[in-house]
Amino acid sequence: MGGVKSQGQLVFGLDIGTRSIVGTVGYKTEDGFHVLAQEIREHESRAMLDGQIHDIARVGQTILEVKKRLEERLGKKLGEVCIAAAGRVLRTVTVNVSEEFDSEKEVEGEDLYNLSMSGIEQAYNEFQSSNDTDIKFYCVGYTPMRYYLNGYQMGNLEGHKAKKIGADLIATFLPDDVVDGLYKAVEAAGLHVANLTLEPIAAIQVAIPDKFRLLNLALVDVGAGTSDISITREGSIVAYGMIPVAGDSLTDVIVQKCLVDFDMAEHIKRSLREGTESIEFTDIMGLPQTVSSAEINEALAPYIDDMTSKVADEIKRLNGDKPVSAVFVVGGGGMVPGYTEKLSEKLGILKERVAIRGEEVMKDIIFEDKDAHKDSLMVTPIGICLSFYAQSNNFIFVSFNGERLKLYDNGHLTVSDAALQVAFPNEDLFPKRGKALTFNIGGKARIVRGTEGESSQILINKEPADLYSQIRSGDLVEVKPSTPGSDAEFTLGELAELKNPIRINVNSKIIEFPKKAVVNGKVEDTFYKVCDGDDIRVNNFYTVEQIGEFLDIPVAGNIFVNSTPAVLSTKVYEDFTLEFDITEMKSSASSDAGSSDTTSFADLPDDDGTAAEMKEKLAGQSAANEEEQSEISGDASDEKEKAGITSSVTVTANGRPFTLTGKEEYVYVDIFDLLQFDLKASNGRKIITLLNGKSAQYLEPLKDGDVIEVRWEEKK
Repeated sequence: MGGVKSQGQLVFGLDIGTRSIVGTVGYKTEDGFHVLAQEIREHESRAMLDGQIHDIARVGQTILEVKKRLEERLGKKLGEVCIAAAGRVLRTVTVNVSEEFDSEKEVEGEDLYNLSMSGIEQAYNEFQSSNDTDIKFYCVGYTPMRYYLNGYQMGNLEGHKAKKIGADLIATFLPDDVVDGLYKAVEAAGLHVANLTLEPIAAIQVAIPDKFRLLNLALVDVGAGTSDISITREGSIVAYGMIPVAGDSLTDVIVQKCLVDFDMAEHIKRSLREGTESIEFTDIMGLPQTVSSAEINEALAPYIDDMTSKVADEIKRLNGDKPVSAVFVVGGGGMVPGYTEKLSEKLGILKERVAIRGEEVMKDIIFEDKDAHKDSLMVTPIGICLSFYAQSNNFIFVSFNGERLKLYDNGHLTVSDAALQVAFPNEDLFPKRGKALTFNIGGKARIVRGTEGESSQILINKEPADLYSQIRSGDLVEVKPSTPGSDAEFTLGELAELKNPIRINVNSKIIEFPKKAVVNGKVEDTFYKVCDGDDIRVNNFYTVEQIGEFLDIPVAGNIFVNSTPAVLSTKVYEDFTLEFDITEMKSSASSDAGSSDTTSFADLPDDDGTAAEMKEKLAGQSAANEEEQSEISGDASDEKEKAGITSSVTVTANGRPFTLTGKEEYVYVDIFDLLQFDLKASNGRKIITLLNGKSAQYLEPLKDGDVIEVRWEEKK
């Protein structure tokens, strides 16, 4: 053979039926689908029953014969093939899916493909959530029922501008054993599956054009083992179904009636379709026999009645418990005399509205092969080829940690998809953290997380990869589980609350005191390792006694905190001033050493507002403080007051001039008598006191021309 010339990509479609295998090769152009070659081979034995392959080797051999014959006629090698599965144990899921773009754009074919793929994934997840069996199901076909453009229904989205697109999509699922048998038989013939669809989806591509789908119609593909059904309405395919009764059940009746083998019974059944009045045959005893068509039809009548009853019931169920307007019948099983009439009777519609579809629906099919069949038997084989252009849903096989794995190929399968399919533990894919540490600080829970371990090690065909690396058919995927990290460890010294010391003015010297932490009621040092559940409290003050202990100075005698008389248990906060007479303290240290007023650091309550209270008293108590200081200083001060010696000082405070009068000497705190500064408005903030641009103490002396600034430190 010189070979056949084509003008486009060749598509090889294979209809693997219960009774026969039909191979069709062609290509698509703008004027239609061109059939270049067609080949039919019947099974030599009943290697298939009810659409299910029972003998993979025999079916694979028949496929190989069809393939070789087509290659001879075409002069080309065939490597990829499109196939269809019968709707045995068919399950369907209907979903609504949408996709929103970042900005308005023109919808392209790729956008519609991605939308369909998202719908299939959503349908698969929904199906799996309700699959309460151990049987694995695979999506073998899908049909967009209707599209939406920015929320409004639209017939075709491509070319329109949209911000959001959507679709109602029906996806069909079949058990793994049905799909797996088809794949193995095809692989046995040296072919790779390019596309898998469902037989009713393929048949409807040819039998019911888009312009007819506005009507409520049913398509019944009566094969040898199954009768596949699809329903159209409002421009879309809305349902699929199947009953496991078809042409072979009628052939079995003829086998028993005429005492012949299956092949001879098929011959007799075909003679009925051709209108032969009497049929001659040889029975299994070798005796010649003659039987009238009327006699055979009479024997088949009750079985046709039962078959059409089941088909009609399924059509009504799929159509909302009501009949359709019309039925198109394809496939050899439906060509038996009386089938269409009985089906119309069972549905309760006019008999003219149930018709066999054949050559009349193939107006867009150009038969380059003049010997090709053009009857209803060829509707599904040609539809399988056309399904290649409508959708591409294939399965691939990969090795995952030594296990052979079959995956539905949506065009962008990754390692994570394979891991999900084999239920690889999710925690073994990602770095594992060590145990976290939880404790309370200041009444609030805090968590310190453990360190991360190493990520899982992933190889594809011995090359480094990651979870999002794409996988292809035949890939060897190896995944080593991730490792856990170390448990969390934390010491008190790492607390941010302990980082900054407390600064206190002690007898006119700024001294920094480290903050202390109380853990479960006990003072702990910075090296203490925090345990799970610990209760930690950080005090932001020292008592007068603790300051003495820290400085190794005995505390006794007259004590002033912010110029206010104080005792050993008085709390001293950040930026407070502590004053005492060093001499008197030394002389009285021994007598006060055993004072019962001492309070341990751990027993002190949290900050109860003493800091703000002390600051509020500063201005109001300054005069009293001066009197107390005068008494301590001795007779010299008394004599000055009796003499009535006073002076005045003019300063600038917060940008305004003030004159202090009535005293001989003035200190920083005196400005609060004149300056309108609300000491109650701290809200947890620290007060800033500056004298001539430098930090000032409350008892720092003032002189003419001094510049004072008093403000709250703003929180960061």
